[in-house]
Amino acid sequence: MSPRSVFLYAETLRRWALAALCCALSSWSVAAELKPANGAMAQPLVLKTLDGAVHDLAQYRGKVVLVNFWATWCEPCREEMPSLERLKEKFAGQPFEVLAVNVDEPESRVRAFLEKTPLQLTVVLDPGKPVTKAWNARILPASYVIGRDGRVRYSVIGEMDWSDTRAVKVVEDTLRRR
Repeated sequence: MSPRSVFLYAETLRRWALAALCCALSSWSVAAELKPANGAMAQPLVLKTLDGAVHDLAQYRGKVVLVNFWATWCEPCREEMPSLERLKEKFAGQPFEVLAVNVDEPESRVRAFLEKTPLQLTVVLDPGKPVTKAWNARILPASYVIGRDGRVRYSVIGEMDWSDTRAVKVVEDTLRRR
């Protein structure tokens, strides 16, 4: 082998090792857990759905709201969506809502995703990311459980199985709080 071939082979191995490390780290983040938050008031959130309906977090006062920041390009976000859907179904008829905040993607891309993956979640758009920035959601997915009083009660950065008994218990406990 020529020195150039050896270099290219070593570089390819290095890239594969880096990719394997990234995969390992991303699967580690799958084990993300809800952490109690400081109870500060949630940042304002006033965003529109694809059909133009305005959703204002302040109008959800009296309900527990799970605010989830996501994007179609984010694999963990896409994998998390079915469990968010199951969580919403589990608490149907109770004062619980899920707001799925799409982070700065074109409407056409979000529409295409929702055609392939129909969801009963309320999907709102954050073009330009002002709400995402205000909420300090730098890593996706990022989720926040907002209490009936409008305060952030729990947060999680990374993919979460929302049908897990621990996540369900957090929502149940938050629903009990007045």
